[in-house]
Amino acid sequence: MTKETYLELREKTLDYFSRAHIALTSAEEDAIEVADFGLDDVMRTGLESIVYINTDRCCAKEMVLLPHQTCPEHLHPPVGEDYPGKEETFRCRMGTVYLYVEGEATEDRCAAPPAGDEAYYTVFHEVKLEPGEQYTLYPGTKHWFQAGSEGAVVSEFSTHCYDEYDIFTDTRINRIPTIE
Repeated sequence: MTKETYLELREKTLDYFSRAHIALTSAEEDAIEVADFGLDDVMRTGLESIVYINTDRCCAKEMVLLPHQTCPEHLHPPVGEDYPGKEETFRCRMGTVYLYVEGEATEDRCAAPPAGDEAYYTVFHEVKLEPGEQYTLYPGTKHWFQAGSEGAVVSEFSTHCYDEYDIFTDTRINRIPTIE
């Protein structure tokens, strides 16, 4: 991703946080992550976030999804002998987010994988989250999520976050962003 793209999406992210009445410090604003997952198509497959805290026991972050932007299918595996994988709760703050998890596939889903990438998506049980609604994912649960037409702001509360160990269905993905 180019520095120009990063800066443009950082500004959009700040606008979404402002509209959701989420106050950030200047240090947090400077630490906003824009993830394109190494696919160089951030408007379709991407995620913007800020991590508030990530201790040995807990993690809290805010995520922004632009209209129809998708965080690709992945799971949080065990790490070492003592960590069973991340347990996380998503709480929608603004907009609508469609979360897809393991289970019986939902007919007439409201969202779809990005065109051309359908082969990398395998779970289709839909959980629709609107402001004030939340859903908890347990370790090892495959999931992906996509914003509705207005985008979305989602709070995540979880056990310790090891993003670098996430397992993605799409093997082309590189979780840690690179900015040129």
